[in-house]
Amino acid sequence: MTSSYQDSSVPFGRLLTAMVTPFNDSGDVDVDQAANLARHLVHQGSDGIVVCGTTGESPTLSWKEQNLMLRTVREAVSGDVKVLAGTGSNSTAEAILATKEAEAAGADGALVVAPYYNKPPQEGLEAHFRSIASAAPSLPLMLYNIPARTGCSISPITVKRLMDCSNIVSFKAASGSVEEVTQLRTFCGSQLSVYSGDDGLLLPMLAVGAVGVVSVASHLVGSRIKAMIEAYLSGQCKLAVSYHEQLQPLFKALFATTNPIPVKAALELTGWQVGSPRSPLLPLNLEMKEELFHILEALP
Repeated sequence: MTSSYQDSSVPFGRLLTAMVTPFNDSGDVDVDQAANLARHLVHQGSDGIVVCGTTGESPTLSWKEQNLMLRTVREAVSGDVKVLAGTGSNSTAEAILATKEAEAAGADGALVVAPYYNKPPQEGLEAHFRSIASAAPSLPLMLYNIPARTGCSISPITVKRLMDCSNIVSFKAASGSVEEVTQLRTFCGSQLSVYSGDDGLLLPMLAVGAVGVVSVASHLVGSRIKAMIEAYLSGQCKLAVSYHEQLQPLFKALFATTNPIPVKAALELTGWQVGSPRSPLLPLNLEMKEELFHILEALP
């Protein structure tokens, strides 16, 4: 299955999977499993794959491992879909270097998270993203707002000021607020493509102007999420709501504790040996794993 989007308002397709990073029994990156999983995700309907984001455990990967994951996945999907690299950092200099390396490695885009821990003011956020955009001018960027993880939030007004950077083309909205999409649309219009960063909010975000999703659940139900998007876009709203309701228990279970702990457990339950998360994250506890098993079994 191949996907090709010429519409500039949908720069990376509708369904992107924030892919886990598989580890082998020794705790090293399992490149063979990463390649197999990437191809599986494409077969299940993903238009794009994001490597080494939050779900990919970027905080515990070295830059060398992140580059390895990018090259592995890009080679595995052979240009069939867009491949984005997570290149964000709380250090502007490191984020610039990582983004330039992703550009050189042939990434189709970069996911750049707001700097975490040091809590820069809006002026600092603007300078940070502007510097990254200027350093890799030919690489399309997706800004990533996830304040629950980073401790700061990118203001829609700040994003508006960044719209003179031609390669800032999209935004992953993971604040948990549908209103964020409306505010971004108000300030930036169609120049900025907004993606839901929350599977459970995908349908309501589509209703207010989001173009798609960067999904975790698509590891397991990619074809159904794609069908929900297509149903909504074709005006079959009742069908879209039906998919939305059917999938809510899984969406909630995958975020019952810190991502990617549950999705790695779910993949294991469905036959994918992707290894445990790296410390300080731990495998899913037995009680939650049993509940997740029953939710997966009950999917229609």
